[in-house]
Amino acid sequence: MLWITVLIIGDLFSFTPVNEALKVINPEAQTEPSFVSESGKYKFVTGNTILLPCDVEQADSYVIAWKKGIAILTAGKVKVSPDARMNLINGYSLQIKNSVPQDAGVYVCQIATLDPIEIMHTVDILVPPVIHHVTSGGSLQVKKGTPVYLECFASGNPAPNITWTRKNNILPNGEEKLSSPALTIENMDRHKGGTYICTANNGVGQAATSQVLLHVLYPPEIILERPIVHSSEGQEAMLVCIVHGEAPPLVTWYINTMQLHTTENHIMGSRGSRHTLLIRKVNLYDFGNYTCVAENDLGRTKKIIQLTGKPKMAVFHSPPISQWGDRYNISWAVDSHTPIEEFKLFFRRLPKGRTNDENNEDSGGFPAGFSEQLQPLQHQSQQQQHFGRRGFYRRSNSTHHLVVPAYESHWYRNGHGSIVHWSGNDWRDVILPAIPLSHLYTQTMSYLIHGLEPDHQYEAKVQARNRYGWSDVSDRFIFSTPNTNSEVRDMRSTQYNGASFSTYRNFISTLLTIILGNIVVISHSRVITSSST
Repeated sequence: MLWITVLIIGDLFSFTPVNEALKVINPEAQTEPSFVSESGKYKFVTGNTILLPCDVEQADSYVIAWKKGIAILTAGKVKVSPDARMNLINGYSLQIKNSVPQDAGVYVCQIATLDPIEIMHTVDILVPPVIHHVTSGGSLQVKKGTPVYLECFASGNPAPNITWTRKNNILPNGEEKLSSPALTIENMDRHKGGTYICTANNGVGQAATSQVLLHVLYPPEIILERPIVHSSEGQEAMLVCIVHGEAPPLVTWYINTMQLHTTENHIMGSRGSRHTLLIRKVNLYDFGNYTCVAENDLGRTKKIIQLTGKPKMAVFHSPPISQWGDRYNISWAVDSHTPIEEFKLFFRRLPKGRTNDENNEDSGGFPAGFSEQLQPLQHQSQQQQHFGRRGFYRRSNSTHHLVVPAYESHWYRNGHGSIVHWSGNDWRDVILPAIPLSHLYTQTMSYLIHGLEPDHQYEAKVQARNRYGWSDVSDRFIFSTPNTNSEVRDMRSTQYNGASFSTYRNFISTLLTIILGNIVVISHSRVITSSST
């Protein structure tokens, strides 16, 4: 009854001292301590400072402690851990300076009540990548043809991704990079050598890199700058071979089987991998085959360079489609250090729907044995008209016209008196004298072929001859005739070695050629018929 009375009085008169005393007398009236901070997960980069919050309230009469596992780090304001990096700041927040990977783990901040309450912080220490090992310590010598296995090991938190790249180049597999600790290179050669870079990256700090220098040992390899060198007597000639090899090869030059040495007229030199033989003034005996020989401890290699005075291979430059359905103005150019004396033109009609003849063809594009059958026209300077086994041509003022009989097959007599048959798809050939001779390095020729069939494709090749002999046969050239003539009048002039002739003169010459050609063909057919009988 007394206790109830005191309460009533205290309530009525707000007697503060009594009210405070009652709180002490009644323990249930005390406020429990609590955490303002919450549990959390934290990531810190190694070397940085760790700060773990532990803000509390109503805990002045309680002990606040930090633990990690079973270890007591602090108790109240007292630091228990001997680690000098560890301190309490801003009340009971835990600070750890210069963090290391071993600082990772679970930290507990605890209030020592009768039933302890606590918060937990999980700490993860991020570690930048570190490469611990690369194959052969960064340098490796391998022989050509052998496989190579490169390895790269690295650590970090999180685990780093390892990639391989190649300095200033792509990887041998054609990719820019490979994501793998290991890189395998099969069948090693000099093109696969160089610096390979291992990169470890986990997004923490700077990526780690390490290099492996692959040094490939291989026998000499020779690349010819020009396998055929064209020159002329009295001129200069430069023969070049590019030589690669490891160890560096020794290079010597031979003509036929005789080794050459530096003389006043033959000068040998080198700059890097480029080896040269300079012939300052070519004479007739300098023409021939030269051998560039390279040798090192792993082998010996040689390649042949031909020095010739013959013309280069001709190049066609006429349009691929004729303006006319029955004729075509074909033109080409040839580089030669001496004047071209004559040209040899070959052409044939291609079967419909095909651009080549797949049967009986050798590497030169001619039927098997065709080179032995060739009996082209021989130039006779006294005659104005010549007849050959493929047709005839008329030369007037150095403008050439070829008339081709427009029928599917034809019989002709070869040089031995035998009768030979050829069809409309066979090769036809004619020799064209180069008159007048041109002393220009690049010499051109235009040639008007008559008697073609509309809407057909034709294939042509050409050779050129100067004082040193015939050039190689040119690459094949395909031209076609339209269904009908595409022009009203041919207002252009025919060009030959820089000379031009009027359209009127060409027209008259062509007309006479066709008329004479028909007479000769009829006469020739009669001769063949009488011979056959």
